[in-house]
Amino acid sequence: MAERATPSSRAVYKVFRKIGLRWSDNDTYGHMNNVVHYSLFDTAVNAYLIEHDVLDIKGGAEVFLVVETGCRYHAEMSFPDRVTAGIRVAKLGSSSVRYEIGLFRNDEDVAAAEGFFIHVNVDRLSRRPIPFGAKARRLLEPLVIQPD
Repeated sequence: MAERATPSSRAVYKVFRKIGLRWSDNDTYGHMNNVVHYSLFDTAVNAYLIEHDVLDIKGGAEVFLVVETGCRYHAEMSFPDRVTAGIRVAKLGSSSVRYEIGLFRNDEDVAAAEGFFIHVNVDRLSRRPIPFGAKARRLLEPLVIQPD
């Protein structure tokens, strides 16, 4: 059996976004359903890109598609917990980026869940990968972490 990973602290993440949970995020077991974790990852990253004018979801010539994702759960969360998502970049390529996201419950310093997803920058119409523009690269480069 694989050894369980130790949750990361807030200190390893570069930017943070607060996200409110909803009553409907709880499942029949009384905690946040696993699918909600993925939704929070997506919400945190895409809101960050939209707020910095890197992603225009309605009319931009390029969009980001998720091609791979994963999550490790360390502790339960449930409504009415407050969640803060920490974001960092593990790898920045010419047209793809691997985000790592930590979800922190209330004011806790260790992640309740940690996940990743890979975005590929694609042309909106052809859906073919295209290199990141200068603005996207300037936004993402400061989020890149150095390997251990």
